[in-house]
Amino acid sequence: MRAPSEKKSDDSKDSFCEELEQIFYYFPEYRVKIVLGDFKAKVGRENIFKPTIENESLHQDNNNNGVRIVNIATSKNLVIKSMIFLHRNIHKCTCTSPDEKTHN
Repeated sequence: MRAPSEKKSDDSKDSFCEELEQIFYYFPEYRVKIVLGDFKAKVGRENIFKPTIENESLHQDNNNNGVRIVNIATSKNLVIKSMIFLHRNIHKCTCTSPDEKTHN
């Protein structure tokens, strides 16, 4: 399963989120569930999302995919762990643009 990029249609993003939720419910008997992947999301530091991400996000604002993944995590009582631990900003991104000005 591959997460759609930010440029993809809302229908493809909705389809991905629905499939992710189906997979989540496929394993109901497990107490601990880990959802791991590259969701092509920018998760910002908005106060409303602090219970899910706390203060350690690389980005100031969310993109559409970021809002979707935070909503899924919140609705499933999950925490986005990559954002909770204190890291230097250079360790919070997986991709840097050729001009080294944009980090994702």
